[in-house]
Amino acid sequence: MSASEPLIGISTYLERTRFGHWDVEAAVLYRGYLDCVVRAGGTPVMLPPVGTWSAETIAFLDGLVIAGGADIDPATYGAEKHERTGEPRRDRDEAELALVEAGLKLDLPVFGVCRGMQVLNVALGGTLHQHIEGHNPAPGVFEHTDIAVEPDTLLHTILGDRTNVQCHHHQSLDRVAAGLRVTATAADGTVEAVELDGARFVVGVQSHPEQDVEDLRLFEALVDAARDFARRKA
Repeated sequence: MSASEPLIGISTYLERTRFGHWDVEAAVLYRGYLDCVVRAGGTPVMLPPVGTWSAETIAFLDGLVIAGGADIDPATYGAEKHERTGEPRRDRDEAELALVEAGLKLDLPVFGVCRGMQVLNVALGGTLHQHIEGHNPAPGVFEHTDIAVEPDTLLHTILGDRTNVQCHHHQSLDRVAAGLRVTATAADGTVEAVELDGARFVVGVQSHPEQDVEDLRLFEALVDAARDFARRKA
């Protein structure tokens, strides 16, 4: 694979899935992630929550996306389970926390989407609000949310002062991990984006940019960073 087509790993999840003649457990991922990576100039690689993920096993990648999905087990950040928190998906928690650790060790460009931003925060020692209102109107329905972006941040160079995003979450960042900088917020104060101080590209967003394959700004920034990473490691 040439440096012009960086390999972008994307975490997946195990679900009971029907296709063809089959009704089986499978590793799945919303296609929007794949399309956004391809349209931004990268090649997607799906990473299932099985096996052992480490710096050695993902060294072939040029970038990493931690995708959205189910609630993180509150035990991972030392909290009791809230009544509105979903059932634990420990296989995915363990895999994605390991992927984040490995990605940071390698200085990979890392992009956390919704749950992925929460995983990044938890991996670095932060905590979550287990339930908030107003960002998840109904299952499968996205809330269009205006966010304000902080100046002098990587996110500001990508999105500008303000933008409208699509949200589908009932949890959010509570204590922000040391080293993470809040780079965007919603009107109600919800943390909408973070980036890691000193990193070339470690960005988390609470929204779902993969839902709009016409607005590729965030994925293009990820792929550009991954392309630069590939050149440096060549």
